[in-house]
Amino acid sequence: MAKTVDVAGQEIGAQFFLIAGPCVIESEQICIDIAGGVSDICAKLDIDYIFKSSFDKANRSSIDSFRGPGLEKGLEVLAAVKEKMGVPVLTDIHIPNQASQVASIVDVLQIPAFLCRQTDLLETAAKTGKPVNVKKGQFMAPWDMENVVTKLRQLGASGIMLTERGTSFGYNNLVTDMRSIIEMKRFGDCPVIIDATHCVQKPAANGKVTGGEKSWIEPIALGAIAAGADGMFLEVHPEPEKAKCDADSMLALDKLEALLNKAMAVYEAVR
Repeated sequence: MAKTVDVAGQEIGAQFFLIAGPCVIESEQICIDIAGGVSDICAKLDIDYIFKSSFDKANRSSIDSFRGPGLEKGLEVLAAVKEKMGVPVLTDIHIPNQASQVASIVDVLQIPAFLCRQTDLLETAAKTGKPVNVKKGQFMAPWDMENVVTKLRQLGASGIMLTERGTSFGYNNLVTDMRSIIEMKRFGDCPVIIDATHCVQKPAANGKVTGGEKSWIEPIALGAIAAGADGMFLEVHPEPEKAKCDADSMLALDKLEALLNKAMAVYEAVR
């Protein structure tokens, strides 16, 4: 079993866990609503839950794409989610000077996939004392992520999690290689997560907007858990078609419980 990571007093990795929320912070109310809905489902199924959302989606296809409320307002929303819903929160950082300010609010810092090799960003994240979740780059072999883990260990990270989110396959397409789960678990002490919504993206396939195929979310999620994934990452929204980011790959909130029931059955079967 993967080593657990202490996230706001929860030993993440000791049992199946979920990181979920909207792609980007659209408003405080929608974040509260989503966090509440997901939290209720996870409590019912005895799943550890971490809320996620981004204050800034810096990697957008178009200059016209919605990026989020920005650092200051975004952190206010994340703080409200923590206080009102009583759940730990996660968000991503894009540049080193964001790390300490973000860490003053959130419980887990996330390193986006395209930035997973940026040593300065990893260093500032590690030195905050907060756990770090690193998305595996779409351009990275899974075994090469051990170098990322080594960096974080040597830089003093308090806890490390790794997330598989697909591998570039030609233009505007991703594939999910389940061997990535097995390979990254061989590092020995990092919970490994399947991001089943980003894995179904078709980057920039709609011109100025990223596309996706939602029908693949369930088989990718269940396949990765069967391969040994310790937890799951999902972007969820009550009305995905109206989401301001990643609408084509977002899971509808009302489909979450059914997917988690299947995921738990697979998790328990393979362990």
